Amino acid sequence: MRLGQTSVIYFISKFFASGLGFLATVYIARMLGAGPLGVYSVAIGLVSWLAIVGKVGLSGAISKRVSEGEDRGEYALAGATIIFGLFVLIGCGLILFRARITGYVGYPATGYIVVILLVVLLNSLLNSLLTGLHLVHVSGALSPVRTGSRALFQISLIAAGAGTAGLFTGHIVGYCLVILVGGYFVVRNLSEVSRPERQHFERLVEFAKFSWLGSLQSQMFSYTDIIVLRLFVSSGLIGVYAAAWNIAEFLILFSGALSSTLFPEMSSLSAKEDSQAVAGIVEQSLAFAGLFLIPGLFGGTLLGERLLRIYGPEFPKGATVLTLLIVANLLMGYQNQLLNTLNAVDRPDLAFRVNVTFVGLNVTFNVVLIYLYGWLGAAVATMASVAVSLMLAYYHVDAIIDFAVPTGEIAKQWFAAVLMAGVVYAGLWTESTYGLLNHNVATVVLLVGLGAGVYFAVLLGISTEFRTVVDQNVPFDLPVSSSGYSRR
Repeated sequence: MRLGQTSVIYFISKFFASGLGFLATVYIARMLGAGPLGVYSVAIGLVSWLAIVGKVGLSGAISKRVSEGEDRGEYALAGATIIFGLFVLIGCGLILFRARITGYVGYPATGYIVVILLVVLLNSLLNSLLTGLHLVHVSGALSPVRTGSRALFQISLIAAGAGTAGLFTGHIVGYCLVILVGGYFVVRNLSEVSRPERQHFERLVEFAKFSWLGSLQSQMFSYTDIIVLRLFVSSGLIGVYAAAWNIAEFLILFSGALSSTLFPEMSSLSAKEDSQAVAGIVEQSLAFAGLFLIPGLFGGTLLGERLLRIYGPEFPKGATVLTLLIVANLLMGYQNQLLNTLNAVDRPDLAFRVNVTFVGLNVTFNVVLIYLYGWLGAAVATMASVAVSLMLAYYHVDAIIDFAVPTGEIAKQWFAAVLMAGVVYAGLWTESTYGLLNHNVATVVLLVGLGAGVYFAVLLGISTEFRTVVDQNVPFDLPVSSSGYSRR
């Protein structure tokens, strides 16, 4: 029950954060157009790649070692020392090659990139400590603070005429606020910070030498296509592609909430030499990893053009890309749960193999398919590389843990989503034929709300497990079903 409530708190926080981010992106796209949005996306993508080098897997290693409950302060200080040292090296390199960076990004953004890299690394360090301290809900609650403040400052600066520079400045301010708040919670809950010994560095590196590729995998999933696309297409098309990503990644929030919430619990069980005890948690994580992604696939396919039209008249051409990216996120939602399991049971070596496969395929597929088919090739490359790595992740988890894939529960979600799609299609046809609303945003909001209501109503009716989970994590009793189900 506590895990469910923590996941819900984390998800709601992320949901509001992404909602604020969505509104900010819509405003930016409408005010500045797809070009500046593309420049900003490329720069943030570059920072994300550089942050991988700045962390080399230490975020996951810090979360793992701190969650084990021993020498927390020593591991925290050891991790911070390494990360800061790497930042200094990367920052010097950025300044040295600032002319080439300006040419690639298409904007003199080197100074912004250095500062953004610093705040991203600090935020990552704090999030890893909060996760290790079993304060995932606090980490999640900080997301709306970061995104909201970022959006507020970006919008204010753009309205004042700052243009593209306002995007970078607002980004920095948003991170600075959560660093202050997150730092307060870490200091309050980290009882003592002591000088680390050599063994603390060694144990972090021991885990990080495998888990760093997990960070690379995560960032490559979100940014490889955008980074490679910059070599072949205009900033305007990248802006449209980034808008499609913005919608697709919104749907994977709940899967990410599950991963972040369950990791310290599985890690704690595994540390007690009870790897098989995590089997039940693995099954539940897989049962609900697609809870929002499955209906989102149907909704995105039916409403893709209308959703993208909200950003502006040049964005609906990305509707096909949006559908492909939602499929990629659906596959990644399940893969995340399996990789989370491998890391939690202290098998980062197996997670490393999965990530090597994904990284190799993702780079290769993106370069080849983008060259041949443009941005559609980028979306297909992402989807295909995730599919292969998902199968490999399942193979490794199945080899060390005796668990069953909850196919029945997943099938019920697909069934509910199909019924939802029928209702949404009927509503879309009615509106298109008779023009009852004649307003795109109102139509999208109405059909999304109607579809969500149908989906969850059907799922509550056909899934006992879903009713049980909801009933145990809401502050009121659900109506008793015909089967006699009631709160336990």
